[in-house]
Amino acid sequence: MSNKDEIMICERMSDIERKISESEGFKLVSRDFKSRDTIIKVGDVEIGGNSIIMVAGPCSVENHKQTLDAAIAVKAAGAKLLRGGAFKPRTSIYAFHGLGEDGLKILQMAKDATGLPIVTEVMSSEKVDVVARYADVLQIGCRNMQNYPLLLEAGLSDKPILLKRGFNSTIKEFLLAAEYIMAQGNPNVILCERGIRTFETMTRNTLDLSAVPILKKLSHLPVMVDPSHATGKRELILPMSRAAIAAGVDALIVEMHPKPDRALCDGAQSLHPGEFKELMEGLRPIAKAIGREV
Repeated sequence: MSNKDEIMICERMSDIERKISESEGFKLVSRDFKSRDTIIKVGDVEIGGNSIIMVAGPCSVENHKQTLDAAIAVKAAGAKLLRGGAFKPRTSIYAFHGLGEDGLKILQMAKDATGLPIVTEVMSSEKVDVVARYADVLQIGCRNMQNYPLLLEAGLSDKPILLKRGFNSTIKEFLLAAEYIMAQGNPNVILCERGIRTFETMTRNTLDLSAVPILKKLSHLPVMVDPSHATGKRELILPMSRAAIAAGVDALIVEMHPKPDRALCDGAQSLHPGEFKELMEGLRPIAKAIGREV
């Protein structure tokens, strides 16, 4: 075989590999499109750099005092962003579904008092504008990961998007959902693994930590883990957060409530303020061991 023939074969193989890669359907999110890690700036906070960012707060905004107390506590312990739900997608129609825009105003109050940027969920394309008026990061929850009108509208926003993996979704489907957002012109997407549904009943979901290194290999986007929704049990949040850091995560999102036993939503998976402080202290040695910081 001549050198010319060998070169032609190599070129054909390269072309085949390129076509296979393109056929996956996710181009903008892939490392083929951008080899360097994307760093997303939220105010003075950088997500995707050497620091592992903690996002924390209550599952639902219930009132001014609860939200402010939570914001003060998580900031004192080292969290960089405040999470809280104003619009809540719930399995039961009879459950607490949030305060709506009044909840967004309460989050804004907590931000004004503490300086913590806000992460909160948007549930429909019609609500993107109103949520974006208050939030610094728009969260698209697992139930809406394949809500394509919402993904497209979020892609038109200038706010970073925190996209949670659907509990019945593959990693490929997850990346394809992120592609919808980026194809609209918004490059700032944070991928969040929050557990998938399996036959196991000892936890709320099954935390797929293997998704972290897989996503980091396939995509340049920062990766977050939600151990609260993944496990549904506050005693599992610390060990799963440690494991997530070891796996290479860029950020964690954790639920903390001033009085979890009185929470209107997900109290069993919400940390007490003291437990959250212990969590932060327990994560720093793990991060240091792999050359990072919390």
